Amino acid sequence: MTQPQPRVPRSVSDPVPDLPRIEPEQKSEASTIYSHYRSTLSRHRTQMSDHRTDLSENRTEMSMRRTGMSIHRTRMSADRTMMAEIRTALSMIGFGFTLAKAFRGLEDAGVLAGSAAPRNFGLILVLLGIAILIGGIIRHVQFARELRHTRKMMVDSKLIHGESDYPVSVSLLVAIALMLVGVAAAANIVLGIHLFG
Repeated sequence: MTQPQPRVPRSVSDPVPDLPRIEPEQKSEASTIYSHYRSTLSRHRTQMSDHRTDLSENRTEMSMRRTGMSIHRTRMSADRTMMAEIRTALSMIGFGFTLAKAFRGLEDAGVLAGSAAPRNFGLILVLLGIAILIGGIIRHVQFARELRHTRKMMVDSKLIHGESDYPVSVSLLVAIALMLVGVAAAANIVLGIHLFG
């Protein structure tokens, strides 16, 4: 898509003319002199009107660009929310998996008697982390679809330019990958399946 060329505003180059002085010998020509003066003022008003129109068009252009940028800021804000959910889920999955594996190791070494409570607690933390990711992914996809739809409507209505592409959310891809890691961790705790060696 080609970039729109910025309009160069028409400037008001002519100063406001001074009021003509009518000399005593020019009294018979006074009406003609004042008529020319009124014509000059009228041209000046036309120039001022053109200049105001150009300024208004520039303000409209800036408003369209600001609105377009606000959509990108909103999208980046949604990505930051997804990253916060990833951090929370990662800490829960990591801590739950570590807790379950540590107590399983202590049981295997004969240090602790068999108790399912630490394993269950670790599993609950992993499952809660997966639940946070699932909820975050669903919310993120719904919000992205609504934002894309809103952006398309605004582009079609010529409210914004829509020159840049709407990028894929990297944080969404990371969340999906982390969710699969969480499922593998839960499978390891419950079934003892070692998916990663």
